Amino acid sequence: MIIMDLKINNFFAFENFHINFSYPKKIVNSYLEDEFLEGYPNFRYQKINIIMGSNATGKTSLGKMILAIFNLINKKNIDLISPFISNKKKNAFFAMDFVEKKENKYYLYRMNAHFLGNDEDSYSIDNVKINVYSVEIKKRDNYELCSERLDLLTNNKSTENYITELEKIPKLSWGFAFPFDSFKSEYSVLDDDRYLKLLEYTLKVLDPAVKYVRRIENVKNAFIISFGDKDIILQDGKIVNESLLSSGTKEGIRIASIIDSLKVGKEAVYYCDEMFSHIHSDIEKGFLSLMIDLLGRNSQLFFTSHNTDLLDLPLPKHCFTFLKKEIYDDGQVISAINASKYLKENTDSLRNAVDNDLFSVSPNLVLLDEIGNI
Repeated sequence: MIIMDLKINNFFAFENFHINFSYPKKIVNSYLEDEFLEGYPNFRYQKINIIMGSNATGKTSLGKMILAIFNLINKKNIDLISPFISNKKKNAFFAMDFVEKKENKYYLYRMNAHFLGNDEDSYSIDNVKINVYSVEIKKRDNYELCSERLDLLTNNKSTENYITELEKIPKLSWGFAFPFDSFKSEYSVLDDDRYLKLLEYTLKVLDPAVKYVRRIENVKNAFIISFGDKDIILQDGKIVNESLLSSGTKEGIRIASIIDSLKVGKEAVYYCDEMFSHIHSDIEKGFLSLMIDLLGRNSQLFFTSHNTDLLDLPLPKHCFTFLKKEIYDDGQVISAINASKYLKENTDSLRNAVDNDLFSVSPNLVLLDEIGNI
């Protein structure tokens, strides 16, 4: 599965929000050689998406929204997304263009979802309207051509209920790796020798004091992280003595899960939300480079971070998107700014652009002086 375009209105803090993940022109000598749908070289998409921005600009909410849409498609339960509507009295809307495979052919799907505002905070087939359209992707097609063909179809509104519409989408081949995982708070550990070795090595990168990771014999779903002089117990997805483990090492358990998913090689969307906020910059860069190397064809990685050292990675400029929040008297607006829209030449420096706040996304520090004067 590949996300190509997303529009959001009245979910979380997003109002008339739009972000696109295609890029129109082939890049010569790119570090990423396969940023296109396999077998369809003109159908280019942003395979790596590093999302930056100040605090509270929507990086985490964007991930939650994408995951909620995926769960809606998969489980066809409107209650999995309706709680994220910001103002229940107003209409809410989202639209997503995405690529999925059906019967050995690739299709571009468009899912338009309308939630009618109501005073009862209740959503059902009566006030939720979803339309699903699709066009087959031809060998010479790019995203823009397929999108235009979809535009011609969207005038035909289906009268079917949203469950029937969602059934038009085939069983999705996605595996969503979400570090903070709002839908479950467990530390997932596979009872598999290969996985336990991967987890051990991951934790050793983060903390050289880790000696080994092993299963506890004769105890179901129980594992031990040994530091020699102390042992950390994981059982049924919980860290029994959590206070003994650093924040960065705890994140390592989730990082290992994502690395394992990437190694399995499913066509999937991965959204890593600031998993490395407690981890050294060089380690974050190293793990991100590993994830990029492991990411398979027809897959996508979303990676949010505050670490500006990532700007020095040899990636195309379109891999970097900055979220920006602007406050007005009548509300707030979150927008997505892709670096490639401003930096057109190969010689343009992304680092210099950010250091000089070309994208106007630097945090507002004016009130710090006021705090000092209180």
